[in-house]
Amino acid sequence: MDIITPVLRDSNLYRYKGFCFFKEFMKPEFIESLQDFKIRDDDVFMITYPKSGTIWTQQILSLIYSEGYRNGTDQTETSERVPWIEFQVLSKDPNYDPNSRPSPRLFASHLSYRFVPQGLKNRKAKIIYVMRNPKDVIKSLYHFEAMAIYAETSPDFDHFFQKFLDGDVFAGSWFDHVRGWYTHKDYFNILFIKYEDMIMDLRSVVQQMCMFLGKELDNESLDIVVKRATFNEMKADPLANKENMAEDFFDLKTGKFMRKGTIGDWKNAMTVAQSETFDHIFQEKMGDLDLHFTWDIIEKRSI
Repeated sequence: MDIITPVLRDSNLYRYKGFCFFKEFMKPEFIESLQDFKIRDDDVFMITYPKSGTIWTQQILSLIYSEGYRNGTDQTETSERVPWIEFQVLSKDPNYDPNSRPSPRLFASHLSYRFVPQGLKNRKAKIIYVMRNPKDVIKSLYHFEAMAIYAETSPDFDHFFQKFLDGDVFAGSWFDHVRGWYTHKDYFNILFIKYEDMIMDLRSVVQQMCMFLGKELDNESLDIVVKRATFNEMKADPLANKENMAEDFFDLKTGKFMRKGTIGDWKNAMTVAQSETFDHIFQEKMGDLDLHFTWDIIEKRSI
């Protein structure tokens, strides 16, 4: 097994193969065991770096795959319908076993490409990878850190900004995560979706997802999916907004999983100097990739 090292800025984390895990409930032996998890051809994995549209995409997948969820007859929470492959401890069922779930199985994950089940490389099961402009990820993750009980809260945004750049946060480096999945896309049957596109034209993104998944929805069903997956609808929906998450892991008195759902909120926290520093690092680490992000919903600038 590779060397396990502590994360200097957060004693609740450990670094393993470049990824930062919560040491309290994400043991390296279990993470390694996921390599042998048996994949079915109709499995669907939704993968994100934290705070990049995870809850949103769980809701969309739930609505696409379940007519009962769309019409309100099925009251299963999205976190149970699209459970975490690496966070079994978060399941409300103490006997939760992902192998026993009926097909098609939907899973969520923050894992890097190195840790996902090897069976995904047969290119039959599908992966939807959602990415978000990293400046907004920083701002959102900064607020999320204050909610997470198993995370050391940064004293201020500047401290967190440096911590994020160094990859000393859960899931490690954003640059490594996105770059790893994007440069290894040919190993998987994968669709890349951008958070900002979901904000600007949700219907088109849902249609794109349905086509990739081979799910045909009539116009009425598509309308329901889009309506129930809007930010305001989800924020008021206890089945989707994670308000029922385990209090052992999150202090929901300090914030909410769903805050704003906007583009460009980073400007309310990041200084000009920080923004310029980030732009330089982004170009250095990601400039050779054919990736373009929307940084501001008004200006729609790209770097």
